[in-house]
Amino acid sequence: MMKIEKLSNDINVKDLLNKLGVDGGGISILASKCKHHIIYIKALHVGGANILKQDALSIGADLAVPRGTVIAKEPFVDCILIATQKQLKFLSKKELAQPFGLKELAFKLQKITKVKYPKKIEIMGVINVNEDSFFQGSRFEGIKAVQAIDSMIEKGAKIIDIGAVSSRPNAPQVDFEEEFTRVKMILDEIKNNKLYEKARFSIDSYAPKVISYALESGFSIVNDITGLQNDEVCKLCAQYDASAVIMHMQGSPQTMQDNPNYESILSDVYEFLESTILKAKSFGINDIIVDVGIGFGKSLEDNLSLIKNLEHFLSLEKRILVGASRKSMINSLYPSSVDERLAGTLVLHLEALRNGASILRVHDVKEHIQALKIFEALDNL
Repeated sequence: MMKIEKLSNDINVKDLLNKLGVDGGGISILASKCKHHIIYIKALHVGGANILKQDALSIGADLAVPRGTVIAKEPFVDCILIATQKQLKFLSKKELAQPFGLKELAFKLQKITKVKYPKKIEIMGVINVNEDSFFQGSRFEGIKAVQAIDSMIEKGAKIIDIGAVSSRPNAPQVDFEEEFTRVKMILDEIKNNKLYEKARFSIDSYAPKVISYALESGFSIVNDITGLQNDEVCKLCAQYDASAVIMHMQGSPQTMQDNPNYESILSDVYEFLESTILKAKSFGINDIIVDVGIGFGKSLEDNLSLIKNLEHFLSLEKRILVGASRKSMINSLYPSSVDERLAGTLVLHLEALRNGASILRVHDVKEHIQALKIFEALDNL
């Protein structure tokens, strides 16, 4: 008896076609027809919009445009391109020969068609060696910090991120000497006990002297919330061949939540990360990770948009780190104390993974490892 089953659009199409016994060449062709792109194009010349509309329609794709576009009512228009992977590849080649800014658009479309989702996902556990971090459960001192590190590694964390200065909104500024005093003992313990052989260690700092000491102690990642604004930090990353996390932040921790404002949150953050990647490369930094900066100078709507549309940043061709763990955006949606935000954290982080994140910075390692196992089982279907 015939049976008809509606499958999820998120299913692993290539695996399904392979199980069906489809010819190898046919699998790629059919899979490209299953993936749909929705691309928002802003301020496109109206002449380009009309050309792109006709080219899209000719291959079965479409371009949504404002009323009056066909008669050039406005010189520039926003539009939405809707196309399969196969159609987008065709348009990315065809528009290279067209005027009105379509050549520039074609290059961007080509980058989008080449985007690959990460195959490897890592959990980064958070250790704070200061007394004013917003989540008390992440604060550790002395030997307790070492015990917490061992526990996180045992539970499945592949990276441990250690910081000594709170970056919560309106956090007080801390000078280098105080930061170094707070963190030195734990850095020495990590080096002396060779804990860096069990996991990778990340230093959450933008102070060159703290970063230098951490790298000498076996750390291999620099997590800089200022986005490598200090050239000395860039030089250190290159000198020690350390991975650099470039994070976007509007303002500083003391000012970032004072009415954050963007012309376009996705484009503004993308352009900052893109330009800073170029800077990092110019200093000889080989491994770069990007962080869109959830909660760092962002409104609730900004944060949600960044997580929902994280795929936009995959065309940077860098691993994406997301850290929404127990942040106040959860309280904005469902009033809750910091201690009550684990469920909201897991939802945000799993959505980030679904949209392209490959590193999650978390306070609750065990719970995230469990959620990740379920996520990966579903994703492999």
